[in-house]
Amino acid sequence: MLVIRSDLVDAMVAHARADHPDEACGIVAGPDGSDRPERFVAMLNAERSPTFYRFDSAEQLKVWRAMDEADEVPVVIYHSHTGTEAYPSRTDISFASEPDAHYVLISTRDPEVHELRSYRIVEGVVTEEPVTVVDRY
Repeated sequence: MLVIRSDLVDAMVAHARADHPDEACGIVAGPDGSDRPERFVAMLNAERSPTFYRFDSAEQLKVWRAMDEADEVPVVIYHSHTGTEAYPSRTDISFASEPDAHYVLISTRDPEVHELRSYRIVEGVVTEEPVTVVDRY
């Protein structure tokens, strides 16, 4: 189960809406071993595409180094789907390389309402998990 603060959900949704019609992407870092998302990091979709995302490699290296220095891990890896439901594509599944991360997808296909869902993706197996949004931990 993913437990996440409402301000972090709001930040992910705002980023997804701002980058629409292209997919948005980023992470929410948290203390290593805690499974608690705390620090929102919006990242650049190097593909600038409505159907695919890829972290910019230089930016990803910088973000991952900063997490290492702060003893953090990517608790949440998020991206948006602009024209489809919030379910991982085959490409999303093949690129999922953090087995302990929650993969959050936000669909922005409806301009009025967003759809947010979370998954664990381990060795190509996708498992949807409940999301509990809280005001604070």
